[in-house]
Amino acid sequence: MAAPLIIPSRVLGQGATPPGSRVRLACIGTGGMGSGNMQSFLNDDRVQVVAVCDVDRGHRERAGAVAKLGAGDLYNDFREVLARSDVDAVMCAVPDHWHAVIAVAAAKAGKDLYSEKPLAASIGEGRAVCAAVKKHGRVLQCGTWRRSSLKTRLGCEWVRNGYIGELKEIEVGVPGAFMVQGGYSGMEAEQPVPEGFDYEMWQGPAPAAPYTAARCHFNFRWVNAYAPGYITDWGAHFLDVAQWGAGKDGESPVEIMASEVKRRGAGVYDAPEQFRIEYQYAKGPRVVMFSTTDSAKWGVKFIGTEGWVFSENDKLESSPESLRSVKFKDSDVRLFVSNNHYRNFIDAVLSRGQTAAPAETAHRAATFCHLGTIAAALGRAVKYDSAAEAFPGDDEAQKMHTRSLRGPWKLDA
Repeated sequence: MAAPLIIPSRVLGQGATPPGSRVRLACIGTGGMGSGNMQSFLNDDRVQVVAVCDVDRGHRERAGAVAKLGAGDLYNDFREVLARSDVDAVMCAVPDHWHAVIAVAAAKAGKDLYSEKPLAASIGEGRAVCAAVKKHGRVLQCGTWRRSSLKTRLGCEWVRNGYIGELKEIEVGVPGAFMVQGGYSGMEAEQPVPEGFDYEMWQGPAPAAPYTAARCHFNFRWVNAYAPGYITDWGAHFLDVAQWGAGKDGESPVEIMASEVKRRGAGVYDAPEQFRIEYQYAKGPRVVMFSTTDSAKWGVKFIGTEGWVFSENDKLESSPESLRSVKFKDSDVRLFVSNNHYRNFIDAVLSRGQTAAPAETAHRAATFCHLGTIAAALGRAVKYDSAAEAFPGDDEAQKMHTRSLRGPWKLDA
């Protein structure tokens, strides 16, 4: 009963979903992103949400009502969800410091996994997720959903097939100011933990810290102990597109340098707010990720010897404009087609086929981010061995390769 009924795609047809082909989904983390993800899965008639888990009682009760679940299907502890034999797959949208622990546990429990980006909070944790998914034969889709955007795919195909000449540089623009929700400054004093919120479970494997509402829910992103700002938030999306267009899904940059790094001088918000990070592949283009308040520059620009392509979700610009009339040749590289990130995941769960953003690809995209975070923290250039996934001869950088996990939490597959 732990695995869904597998029906070959040839018999699924184009209309209604055949009986017995539903995927029983549990949703872990049902705040803003998690509730949106859950609704997207509920829009697929092949999905039945059977359980909801969140350490915030208000979140889980609201999500439970949307999914039309009873109180017995609402949980505070994700381990109780993974113990259910009627759960085929889980959607995980929790703060970054929890990603790897839950993903490894889900794979070990025999559940397929839709996991929010970045795949993990450090390079070592990401490798552990990949190992667990492979060991237990699970399907994983990371939430880097631009791989399911038609225009993003088209732009990457132009680049991959040389229609802008030789690729020389990739510019990645991300927001240059924090978007803090709730009007918090990060200077708030310790507060009592509100009723209905399991703060100890929320902290989980992260270092223990006094409670203040300023550090929780959406705003965790500005606290370095949980996630280093937009380097791993927007960076996870855009650096993933950069590696896709460059044909570098299976490797990482080998030289990384961060400059113009600015943080707030006091309070709980200590993640980098502004930065410029330069990456160099062993054989390939230079990548520059920079923060900017100019929203027109948020996205990925591929620069070649004969033109350029700018991609951001449904925006696709190019020079020369004649790229838009390109007719692909039979010999051209064509990239994996997914027109809906959520449906692609369910397709793969049912067919045991491929996802648009599988574990290994998502791990390299997250590594891209973590390399930038490490260079920003050290304030100097670092060199990385892409094959060994290590920092040879650099003990300072190597110490940041894998985060320590507090308390009982382990990456045990």
